[in-house]
Amino acid sequence: MDKAKIKVLLVDDHIVVRAGFRMLLASQNYIGEIVDIDRGELAVTEYKRFAPDVVVMDLSMHGIGGLEAIRRLCKHDPQVLILVYSIHDENVYVERALQAGAKGYICKNSAAVVLAEAVSLIASGKRYIEPGLLPEHSKSCEQEQKKFRHEIYTLSPREFDVFRLISKGFNAHNVAKELCLSYKTICNYNTQIKNKLNANTSADLANIARECKVI
Repeated sequence: MDKAKIKVLLVDDHIVVRAGFRMLLASQNYIGEIVDIDRGELAVTEYKRFAPDVVVMDLSMHGIGGLEAIRRLCKHDPQVLILVYSIHDENVYVERALQAGAKGYICKNSAAVVLAEAVSLIASGKRYIEPGLLPEHSKSCEQEQKKFRHEIYTLSPREFDVFRLISKGFNAHNVAKELCLSYKTICNYNTQIKNKLNANTSADLANIARECKVI
């Protein structure tokens, strides 16, 4: 294996998507070995074993999800290079991913070649955010989020994960299962989130999430 080639770790829970990623990346002569896994819980272990140059991370996965996986990888290795490749193009997801430690963000509806180019740029130490995703490139979206923006950013990373799932209609038991946390812990988070966002019901949270384009 040519050591100059970029080693990539793919983290996505859809087998068809991972197969497509592998095929696309493997077609580039500057991409070397590719390993894929289906859960964020496995990211740190596989990162230690494989030592990739770039991690390509989905956000919406069962279990701890992409944001928490990013945080864990960055805690393990502050120098880790992570490119998010997600269906979400809303500012709040981009900003959360960057705050968690990602070095790049592109959407899954981007042209296929963008993924390979972004991996190359991230591997070279540069940051790559798909044009149009940064707040300064989307003023109309910024105005739509203005009412609740400050409150949303008072949520801790884990509170944001819970807020997103509750807003999508998950009950506390389902959220607990999805995030591998206890039911009581989720109930406590739910109370904290409602207090921070001045919301009384899950419907109120869903409305706030839609206003801020979280869902």
